[in-house]
Amino acid sequence: MPWKISTVRRRTAAALVAVVSWSLALSGCTSYDTTSPRDARSHPSDDAKGERGAVDCGKERCIALTFDAGPAKDTPRLLDILKEKKVPATFFLLGKNHVVKHPDLVRRMAAEGHEVANHTWTHQILTERDADEVREELSRTQNAIEKITGHKPTLMRPPQGRTDDQVAEVSRDLGLAQILWSATAKDYSTTDSALIKKRVLDQADRDGIILLHDIYAGTVPAVPGIIAELKKRGYTFVTVPQLMAPGVAEPGKVYRP
Repeated sequence: MPWKISTVRRRTAAALVAVVSWSLALSGCTSYDTTSPRDARSHPSDDAKGERGAVDCGKERCIALTFDAGPAKDTPRLLDILKEKKVPATFFLLGKNHVVKHPDLVRRMAAEGHEVANHTWTHQILTERDADEVREELSRTQNAIEKITGHKPTLMRPPQGRTDDQVAEVSRDLGLAQILWSATAKDYSTTDSALIKKRVLDQADRDGIILLHDIYAGTVPAVPGIIAELKKRGYTFVTVPQLMAPGVAEPGKVYRP
C-alpha cells in the first residue's frame, strides 16, 4: 500500500508539473520585462510624449477594444459600427492574405483614428522560431503597413500571446512594444454572439484590454452590444496608446493589464 500511495503521488506531481509547464508555454512566461498600461501611464519616462487626446485615463474609466488577425470580410461592417458609435480601437493585423489583400481597409483604419498594429506576417508562434524568422515575421508586416499608411506600427501582439526573451529582443530592435490582454471572448471557439458579448462583459475592468477577432462570424455582430453595455457602465473607449498616455509603450516590453 505505501508503494502504491507513493506511486500515485509521484504521478500526480508529474501531471501537475506538466500542466504548469503547458500553461507557462501558452502564456509565454519567462524573464522578460512586464508592466501594465496603468503603470506606464502613472510613471511615464521624463521624455514620454504619449497623446491623451480628449481623454485622461488617470481620471476616466478607460478600456481598450482590440481586434486581431484581420482585416477580413467583416471588417468594413466593424469599421462602420465603430464610426457610428465613435469608438476608437486597436487593430493587430496579419500581413500575408490580410494587409496586402485589403490595403483600403488598412488605410481606412488609420484615417478614422484607429491604432494600426502588427500581428506578424503568417501567424507563426514566435517562440518556436529562431531570431531571423521572428524578425522576418514582424518586419514584413511593418513594411507592408508603412507602405499603405506611411507609418510603421509601434505595437505588436505575439500570436497566442506567446513570447520570450528572444522575441522581446527582436521586437526592441524593430521598435515594437508587445501588447497582451486582460479579457478574451475566445471567439474562435463559438459563433454565438450573445456568448461572446457575455464573456467580454464578465471580464471587463478599468484599464483593461479586450481581445476579439474580426475574422470570426460571431464577433462583429456582438460588438454593438458590448459597446452599449460598457458605455452604460461608465467606460470610455480608447486605443492602447491612449490607455498609456502620457506614458509611451517601450519597444521590447510586454504590457498586460
